[in-house]
Amino acid sequence: MRAKRIAILDWDTMAYNQREVSAKRFANLADHVDVFRSTKPEETVQNIGDADVVICNKVLLTKEVLEACPSVQYIGILATGFNNVDLAAADARGIPVCNAGSYSTDAVTQLVFAYIFDHFQRVSLYNLDVRLGNWESAPTFSYFPYPTGELRGKTLGIIGYGHIGRSVARIADAFGMSIAVATRTQPADCPYPLMSTDEVFAAADVLTLHCPLTDQTAGLVNRKTLALMKETAILINTSRGGTVVEQDLADALNHDMLAGAYLDVLNTEPMAADTPLKNAKNCVITPHIGWTPLETRRRLLDITEDNLRGWLNGNPQHVVNHPEKPKAPDAAE
Repeated sequence: MRAKRIAILDWDTMAYNQREVSAKRFANLADHVDVFRSTKPEETVQNIGDADVVICNKVLLTKEVLEACPSVQYIGILATGFNNVDLAAADARGIPVCNAGSYSTDAVTQLVFAYIFDHFQRVSLYNLDVRLGNWESAPTFSYFPYPTGELRGKTLGIIGYGHIGRSVARIADAFGMSIAVATRTQPADCPYPLMSTDEVFAAADVLTLHCPLTDQTAGLVNRKTLALMKETAILINTSRGGTVVEQDLADALNHDMLAGAYLDVLNTEPMAADTPLKNAKNCVITPHIGWTPLETRRRLLDITEDNLRGWLNGNPQHVVNHPEKPKAPDAAE
């Protein structure tokens, strides 16, 4: 089976360099494919048009959009998160919404440890000092004004124990770190102590967030929970910006209530010029790059293509919603 028309709404989120990956792979699955480099909110309905398949990363697919686009039968998300889609509206219209599952586990885990190594080894800071000539004028052979530390014996607090949380825990274990986990579920196979969220905030030397953004996790990092943390601890957030109250975190950093923060996600993306974290002390911000290694994006596209092919063949996979009367593909042979 083939789709009649695929509308890919925000291809630029997948290919900053257009030569890295290609949308041509979807041509085998549809009579026609329209690729939009980006889609503004006021362009969404027009760009979808009569498409029966919509593929996007962050474009908002609201109830109003879905009502204005009755031809849509399938939504593919170029991400793990799917909070850009009104799932209730998709359910009511029988539209399956399929995400890409755990495609970015290795990449995000890698970024978490890049942050951890940056804090405890200070490689970038020492490299800068060397380039400024400070080692040349040092009185001894070893120049170490900035404290470093070993990971062994440090406590890694993990909020959320899904694929990424488990991956981070395994590597931390290999470095001899103690691990404490807080999760809304109670996994029977977790070999590490399960604690309350407050207990993990208090115990952690490194606190890393790997939870989805829900009503329960929105604003999880706030004035109250930050007050529980050690002054020597660092916070890492590679999950969703909305889990952090940014002003509260900026205040904590600026008042030396914790040693640092490493953030790959913010409440507003691209970053708003007035975010209180922009000039906060000891705050490292990267522009949502955890998922962007080339191998990771290729894997994401593989999963997205497989998801669509599965639906066309009557076997949808990675469906994140519960469509009341799932639409079968009304597609061309």
